[in-house]
Amino acid sequence: MTPQWLPPLDESASEAILPFRVAVPQAALDDLQARLALTRWPDRETVSDWSQGVPLDRMRSLADYWQTEYDWRRCEAEINRWPNFRTRIDGLGIHFLHIRSPHADAMPLILSHGWPGTILEFLQAIGPLTDPTRHGGRAEQAFHLVIPSLPGYGFSDKPTATGWTVERIGAAWAELMRRLGYAHYGAQGGDWGSAITRAMAVQQPKGLAGIHLNMVVCFPPEGEAFADAEAQEARAAADAHRQWGLGYSTQQSTRPQTLGYALADSPVGQAAWIYEKFQAWTDNAGEPEQALSRDAMLDTIMLYWLSDSAASAARLYWESFRSAFGNAAIDLPVACSIFPAEMRRPPRRWAERVFSNIVYWNRAARGGHFAAFEQPDLFVAELRAGFAPIRRSAVS
Repeated sequence: MTPQWLPPLDESASEAILPFRVAVPQAALDDLQARLALTRWPDRETVSDWSQGVPLDRMRSLADYWQTEYDWRRCEAEINRWPNFRTRIDGLGIHFLHIRSPHADAMPLILSHGWPGTILEFLQAIGPLTDPTRHGGRAEQAFHLVIPSLPGYGFSDKPTATGWTVERIGAAWAELMRRLGYAHYGAQGGDWGSAITRAMAVQQPKGLAGIHLNMVVCFPPEGEAFADAEAQEARAAADAHRQWGLGYSTQQSTRPQTLGYALADSPVGQAAWIYEKFQAWTDNAGEPEQALSRDAMLDTIMLYWLSDSAASAARLYWESFRSAFGNAAIDLPVACSIFPAEMRRPPRRWAERVFSNIVYWNRAARGGHFAAFEQPDLFVAELRAGFAPIRRSAVS
C-alpha cells in the first residue's frame, strides 16, 4: 500500500510542481524495530560462500547493525539537503530531485535509476555534476540535474493499472523535462534507467540531444565467432548471469505480487533480496561492504521498506522485462561507459549494430552495476567525457 504519509496530488492541478520534504513518521520506524526483533531465521546454508544466497551470519550481522546502530534520520537529512518535488504526470504522482547548476549555460540532464536502485545512487555525484568548478572541473562541464523516482519506487506513486512500461516512463520523463522548461537536454541511465533512456532515444522527444548509458545491453550478430578476448569475456559474463543470476528477474517478471507478500511483511526478507544484489553486482572481492558501506546499502533498503514498494517495483519486470532491450535502431548521439563488474560488457562492434552514432565509448577502471553509487568520481568523469561531444554537436 502507498504510505499514508505520502501526500496526494490534486488531480485538478494538472501541471503543478509542488515542493516535497521527506518526513517519515516515527511510528513507521518503531514498527520496523518491532519486526526486526521478531525475525524468524532460517537454517544456515550448506555451503561456505554466497552461492546459495546471503549467508546466515552475514544477514544476521547486517540486521543487528540495522536494529542497533543505523540512523534513518541521517539519510532523510541527506535527501532533504537537495530540492525535492512531486508533480502529476499521466495520472501518477512523480517524485524527483531538481538541482540547478550555478552555471547558467549548464546542460540539463535527467538521470534514471533501476532496480534495486533509488535516487540515492546519485547523491554523491550531484555536487560535482552541477558545480564542477568547485570539484575539479570546468564551467562548461556543468549540468542541471533532474533525478526522478521511477513509478512504483520510492516517493513516486504506484501504478494501479497495467501499462507502465519503460516506453511510457520515457514519455513521462520527456513531459517532465518539458514541464521544467528544458528545451534541450540529455538523458542517462543504468539498469532499468538504461532501458528507459534507450526508449526515449527511440521516441526522440523534442529537445533530447543525446544519451549516456552505464549498462549497455546488446547482442552479438548471428554466427559470431567470439574469436577475440573482448567478445569471449562478454559471452562469459552473459552466460554466468544467465545461469546463476536470473532467478530474481524470473520471479519478478512472472509473479511480482506473490513475491510482494513476503517482502512487504518481513524487513529482513526485503533486506536480503537487495543485499544479495549488492554482493553479486558490485565490484568487490567477495563482500558487498568492500564496495558500499552498510549505511549506504541500508539507506536503499529503507526506501523500499518504508514505501512498501517491493511488489510495485517488481511489476516493472512484469511489464517490460521481455521487451526492454530490443534492437530498435537509435541514431541520436550515444555515449557508453562499460564498468568492469557490470553483468553485460559487450564489445563496441555489437553496440554499433543498434547505435549508429556512438560518440563516446570507454571501459572504466573500477565499478560495477551501481556505477554512480560505487564510484561517484569515475561516474562523474564518464558523464563529463561522454556528454562533451553531445554538447559540441548541439552548439555547431
